[in-house]
Amino acid sequence: MHERCCPGVHPRAPRRARVRAPELIGKGGWLNTGGKELTLADLRGKCVVVDFWTFCCVNCLHVLDELRELEERHRDTVVIIGVHSPKFVHEAEHQAVVDAVERYGVEHPVLDDPELATWKQYAVRAWPTLVVIDPEGYVVAQHAGEGHAHAIEKLVEELEAEHTAKGTLRRGDGPYVPPEPVASDLRFPGKALRLPTGTFLVSDTTRHQLVELAADGESVLRRIGSGERGLGPDSFNEPQGLALLPDGKVAVADTVNHAIRTFDPVSGVIETVAGTGRQWWQGSATSGPAREVDLSSPWDVAWWKDRLWIAMAGVHQLWTYDPETGTVRAVAGTTNEGLVDGPAAEAWFAQPSGLAAAGDRLWVADSETSAVRWVERSAEGDGDDQDGDDEDGDDAGAYVVRTAVGTGLFDFGHRDGDAGQALFQHPLGVTALPDGSVAVSDTYNHALRRYDPHSGEVTTLATDLREPSDAVLVDDDIVVVESARHRLTRLRLPEEAVRVAAVAHRTQRAATEVAPGKLRVDVVFQAPAGQKLDTRYGPSTRLLVSSTPPELLASGDGAGTDLARDLVLADGVSEGVLHVSAMAASCDDDPEIEYPACHVHQQDWGVPVRVTEGGVARLGLVLAGMDSQDGSERDSAE
Repeated sequence: MHERCCPGVHPRAPRRARVRAPELIGKGGWLNTGGKELTLADLRGKCVVVDFWTFCCVNCLHVLDELRELEERHRDTVVIIGVHSPKFVHEAEHQAVVDAVERYGVEHPVLDDPELATWKQYAVRAWPTLVVIDPEGYVVAQHAGEGHAHAIEKLVEELEAEHTAKGTLRRGDGPYVPPEPVASDLRFPGKALRLPTGTFLVSDTTRHQLVELAADGESVLRRIGSGERGLGPDSFNEPQGLALLPDGKVAVADTVNHAIRTFDPVSGVIETVAGTGRQWWQGSATSGPAREVDLSSPWDVAWWKDRLWIAMAGVHQLWTYDPETGTVRAVAGTTNEGLVDGPAAEAWFAQPSGLAAAGDRLWVADSETSAVRWVERSAEGDGDDQDGDDEDGDDAGAYVVRTAVGTGLFDFGHRDGDAGQALFQHPLGVTALPDGSVAVSDTYNHALRRYDPHSGEVTTLATDLREPSDAVLVDDDIVVVESARHRLTRLRLPEEAVRVAAVAHRTQRAATEVAPGKLRVDVVFQAPAGQKLDTRYGPSTRLLVSSTPPELLASGDGAGTDLARDLVLADGVSEGVLHVSAMAASCDDDPEIEYPACHVHQQDWGVPVRVTEGGVARLGLVLAGMDSQDGSERDSAE
């Protein structure tokens, strides 16, 4: 059977192109090397996987988990190098990168590149991007997005065989040197909950535990969980959000296990109520029996409208879990990343990370758009629910999504005042206050902010809080989770706001200059060796294109199955962002295998563009492989 092919898709590269790898440079220096400055010469003889990541990005965190098994299985031949390439201003702070490396258990060398020097040298366009360098120092593959670990391992095995035969493979320990452990009661806690007893339950994220603290917020009463990563009856994997259920149990967003767990404070029993332990991928079920449906990095949970609402950060959606029926369902969001309001099923989110129930509204901290948003019943939903039985409680048509503060993926800062011009920076938490306003854990601004829906004003309640990620109301006080200070901090709710100088930022990536008129978008995908595009159930690729502002595109937006498309840029719009989402599915190409293993590769790009005479007429985006038409290739070699 012939493979289906479409523009931009190259099922197999007949020969492996090689490009000399640029040097790894970064003003912030190296982490996890014992103080040694690494160069590519130090890595010669190893198969090197360079991971361009930033710690705000949940897709980057997924890739860190994908790479762990590769690191372990090929420890004597493979060196993974993280190049931290910031999106937000806070991520360019060196200490923030140091914290993130520990927080997410990164066990390989990391280069802190706050000025994106190496990012630019490698012509990277998206987080995350993986680049494979062979033992002789040549780039042999590039992959954007998630789902590439299997393909990279196949390539590594080929490189191991090839360079063993050539005598150019060097086996032995890599350059990773673990940092010294630090003693503290909490280590990068994520979220907190006040229990009916007056004590606090805290997700001690980096240590894979829950910790119960006394009413003083300091004294440790007990630890829940073994402290080892796992999905067993005594383990968690980077737990985050907590919510009290009507039966007295606590729901836990067990983020890296892609599961919802419950903890019984009385018996101490931990159970899994939703999720399989596998990450959700495009094409997976979005509703059904809770223990049979895959989830993706649930980050927070809240009980609202007789359901447990789940901030599904990994796929930019809100889901619900119904304990009565034992089912889950995607309720809001399309899986596209961005900021779009409207009916829940059509709305776009960007890594929702905090939830707070407040009467008729469910507040949402939408972190990657630096936005505070809310969900409420639509007029149709209200009409359907006049008897109050809430039978349509998990029907997406019953809800609508609105934005209080925030404009999109690339605008952020610290600015108070009218909500229409106010700015946050990657908030992770929201807390409903008694007067109807909402406190915002403005994480990357190190501040506690407040949005008042009655006045439409944003104010600052407190500053000098190191990466606050959640807050709990306790009488007239508010207890803040200072994640990067590894503690809970009690504050008196101020009557007056703190005055802060306004600061506005845009993501610092340089815009790609494109020519007016027609623009060709090519998403490059080469099926990994031994695989072919999966066409058993229809087209194996998908491409979705949109823009901010929408007026940037005269034509070419929307969904399709070819990975190449001709866009037409509208007259009169000089700059904006192209949002490109691509997916390709490939399966083992062996007729002897009755049930071949299949793999989904997917990535979202947000490409800032500036329309100018003399700009490029083609935009090449590499999903997997090498872009043979990329004029930026340097020092090509056979």
